Amino acid sequence: MASKVVGVREFDSLIPLLRDRGYDVIGPTVDEGTIVLDHVATSADLPIGWTDHHDKGTYSLDKRADEAYFGYAVGPRTFKRWLYPPRQTILTIEHAETGLVFKPEPTADERYAFVGVRACEIAAMEIQDRVFAHDAFADPHYVERRARSLIVGVNCAVAGETCFCDSMGTGPECTAGYDLVITEVVSGERHEFIVESGTDEGETILTELDGRPTTPADRKEVRTIIEDTAASMTRTMPKDETYSLLTENLEHPIWDSIAERCLNCTNCTLVCPTCFCSTMEDMTDLDGRAVRKRRWDSCFNREFTFLHGHAVRFTTKSRYRQWMTHKLAYWYDQFGTSGCVGCGRCITWCPAKIDITEEIAHLAEQTREEVAT
Repeated sequence: MASKVVGVREFDSLIPLLRDRGYDVIGPTVDEGTIVLDHVATSADLPIGWTDHHDKGTYSLDKRADEAYFGYAVGPRTFKRWLYPPRQTILTIEHAETGLVFKPEPTADERYAFVGVRACEIAAMEIQDRVFAHDAFADPHYVERRARSLIVGVNCAVAGETCFCDSMGTGPECTAGYDLVITEVVSGERHEFIVESGTDEGETILTELDGRPTTPADRKEVRTIIEDTAASMTRTMPKDETYSLLTENLEHPIWDSIAERCLNCTNCTLVCPTCFCSTMEDMTDLDGRAVRKRRWDSCFNREFTFLHGHAVRFTTKSRYRQWMTHKLAYWYDQFGTSGCVGCGRCITWCPAKIDITEEIAHLAEQTREEVAT
């Protein structure tokens, strides 16, 4: 595929170019003290000159010393919001002379261009593809939105303090799943974007951006930025032993320790780019018309497992254990991959400051000590 280096002025034409091609552009912007994903009309809407700081239960914005467009990690929203909306009508049921008429909701006709997609978020989309598109029962709404979307990825030049994608093999480099991928270079007076195409559509768009050919020095700079970002991550997840650690220690005291801190607030599932739990709501009006809607739910809600008169998982301990073991272990059994992409959102946005990388490390340490004694 093709690549070129474009300056700031040339790059500023990308979002209008995507809009002219009929795409509703979704990208990062600053709102209420966070970097969120929303509709953007021009590059001026991007978080230019801003960066974010993450820690357990902590998030803040600060101005950078430069005018980087993508000099941040990730905010609380994910692109899942547009591919798998928080609320969605599934079907309506109406009376007719011949009886009840079931009308499935038509699939959406939006064409989204997602700009600023990190490698971990592309990996999350591919995980959700397995759930909604590649299973025996595909979701036509998700399939249609996904097929009509265009991905403009960004190789990370900044790692958040809670990021651990490198240890999960999902970042910080975008290796596939994009139409275009950007590496932003900000160094002294230099501010350029190295843009590479990954599909025919991406290559067509790239030809409409003015720029110069990439050189071996440019490609080396891309590699250096990616390697430096990976090296700056301080959190890790031990992929090889996590499955056995979790599945062989379901009654370990660590679950009681976590349950004492967990608030059941559902934040971790709501900010997660791969969680897909949902519930159905049926509503009727006085004319006898019924509507079935799907909305996001969470395995941390007690009612989520309500079955035959009571909740199956009626304790915080059982719900947290289910979430973590499913995400990091049983997901492999279902879909052949982890359900975690190492974005760190669940750590940043947990008000109880629970850090899954720390909990796994503690569990590993305690089990080693138990074996030693």
